[in-house]
Amino acid sequence: MNNDYALQYAVTSNDPERLQAATESLGGTFYLDPREKWEHLPFRALATVVTDEFGALEQIADVGLYVVCRRTIKAGDAQSIGMFPMVRHADLEHEQSDAHWRDKHAPLALEHHCHMTHYTQLSVTNTLKGAEFDGFALCGFASEDDLRNRFFTTPDSVKIIHDDVRSFANPKASPPRLIVNETRYF
Repeated sequence: MNNDYALQYAVTSNDPERLQAATESLGGTFYLDPREKWEHLPFRALATVVTDEFGALEQIADVGLYVVCRRTIKAGDAQSIGMFPMVRHADLEHEQSDAHWRDKHAPLALEHHCHMTHYTQLSVTNTLKGAEFDGFALCGFASEDDLRNRFFTTPDSVKIIHDDVRSFANPKASPPRLIVNETRYF
């Protein structure tokens, strides 16, 4: 596993044009779910940036604003990314859920998502505005077809991953996944 960690801000928004312009200006990474029917999603776009211009972020964070620890578990190119907002299991504190996600789930994910080309965890360290998420998983694949049809390595992988996720996260409280495209402005 890669141990590339960085503290960043994450901004969630339903105004993707405004968020994208700000992300480009600040030199961050922009994620957009381009589906026309997106109202069932918790937000439509997310950006991650490193900046000291907090006021600019506060103005564009119409849904949420978070401090996150970006953990790159597997670095690689991805044409399509499944973004999974995560709420922790009710019986766990954030630190317990996060430690399981990082130390136990990440190796399982690498094993049971063999077509995954990129895996990043955005662990929320502080919610400044918006819903209380504990993290955002970014699972990258070479194509949307791979994401939708080859997400798991084997049929047994489905149960293994779902059982593990239920041990540290609350799937019912966690919003539906977004399927996003990534644009980097560095």
